[in-house]
Amino acid sequence: MSEQLLINQCSPTLAGIKTGNLFTSPSNGETLLRKIRYFNRKYRSKGLRLVALKLSQKRSLVYIYRPQRLKDDLSDESSQSLLEERGYPTDKPEKCLAEISKRLREGKEFPHEIGLFLGYPPEDVRGFIENRGAGAKLSGLWKVYGDPEKAGYLFALYKKCTDIYQRAYSLNAPFERLVVDIKHKKP
Repeated sequence: MSEQLLINQCSPTLAGIKTGNLFTSPSNGETLLRKIRYFNRKYRSKGLRLVALKLSQKRSLVYIYRPQRLKDDLSDESSQSLLEERGYPTDKPEKCLAEISKRLREGKEFPHEIGLFLGYPPEDVRGFIENRGAGAKLSGLWKVYGDPEKAGYLFALYKKCTDIYQRAYSLNAPFERLVVDIKHKKP
């Protein structure tokens, strides 16, 4: 799990303007878990956390997120309703994370409610699940069933953030300086 991978895949979360990102890491097992523990010790004070959602031999699924934003997102009435319908324990975000990790490991059906953990609007997550991905008003970083204007703005914001971070990192900006110290911030 390199700094470059995090810059390329997770810049909006590093900048504090997005709840979370998922990425696959070529690291696995104990090596990955060691890197995650190190990262969490180093960046927890900046309101940022990493967790391995699914470990495998060659590639592992890793979630980087802002805990306070996740708590706020999952406490939204629409998010709560969707999670409850799908059998999630909604009293604590950590329990929801454990449940989504369990569902990913079991691999029976992909848990599309994962969009709620990435900061996607609940109406878009529900729309995707109910329509099985068909009939979206807009497609970009996610399929939009609610407000295409707001989603288009966020798509552009996240892309611009990633472009800026990639450029800064290529010009030798230290990774530590690109991790914004934010406990809670909404775009």
